[in-house]
Amino acid sequence: MRDFSGTTVVTVGDGPEDVLVDGAGRVYTGLADGRIVRVAGPHGPVETVARVPGRPLGVEFLGEDELLVCSSEAGLLAVSLSDGGVRTLVERVGGRPLEAVNNAAVAADGTIYFSDSSQRFRIPQWRADLVQRTATGRLFRRAPDGTVTELLGGLEFANGVALAPDESWVAVAETGASRVRRVWLTGERAGEAEVFVDDLPGHPDNIALGSDGLVWITLPSPRVASLTAIHRLPALLRVLISKLPARLLPSPGRTLGVLAVDADGRVVHRFSGEIPGFEMLTGVREARGRLWFGSLTGRTVATLQL
Repeated sequence: MRDFSGTTVVTVGDGPEDVLVDGAGRVYTGLADGRIVRVAGPHGPVETVARVPGRPLGVEFLGEDELLVCSSEAGLLAVSLSDGGVRTLVERVGGRPLEAVNNAAVAADGTIYFSDSSQRFRIPQWRADLVQRTATGRLFRRAPDGTVTELLGGLEFANGVALAPDESWVAVAETGASRVRRVWLTGERAGEAEVFVDDLPGHPDNIALGSDGLVWITLPSPRVASLTAIHRLPALLRVLISKLPARLLPSPGRTLGVLAVDADGRVVHRFSGEIPGFEMLTGVREARGRLWFGSLTGRTVATLQL
């Protein structure tokens, strides 16, 4: 296990929740005010490339000139990098609006896999969902023709999404259950779901496939003992507790974590500790031996050479 020594932080704006790196080493992230910004490497500068409705969270590439943006209140969006234009790909499923779209992965043929964290709470009310343990999160597949299919339901705050290097399975993080599950997409096991990584030392957020073929998993907080205790209470008590002010609800610890696992779920890399000037590590991306981190609540992205 390593600490985060040698990490550099770059100020970009409020809440750069996820990070994405292009072939030139530039970093894209979405901010709390709806802006999508591009950072020209570890030393900036920062430029705005688009503005989207809702709160942008997960970001991915969608073709040569578009970003896929998960907007927690506006659905699944496509954003043009050349002119900043925004088009909506998915905003409703089964006649109901999606209000907690969180993270995604894009296959080579344009199929999109994306998570909807909760059917009861929007992303800003994530504490309430984790306390109540609603288990209403879902993993969806959007085919190139626009058809949307639910692959997995009953997830405890569905979060990060990542595809296998050969696209034989798709993984999704369950923040409330401290685990990552996956659904097989090809072969004899197609459609079968299983636990991919269990008993994580923290609550996972975004996950991403790295250029190294590993799945990188963020742990913005160690496991919170008070949350574990609350989960043992009857459902009615959990609902009452969830209505308390946010400052009285279980909150993330200060220790940040990142794991990288192989296709069998075995840990290859593990980082743990604190990063000066950085908080609540929710996004991770490995590109050519360099790690980039995003933060839901901070104003900086961070980078570390492996």
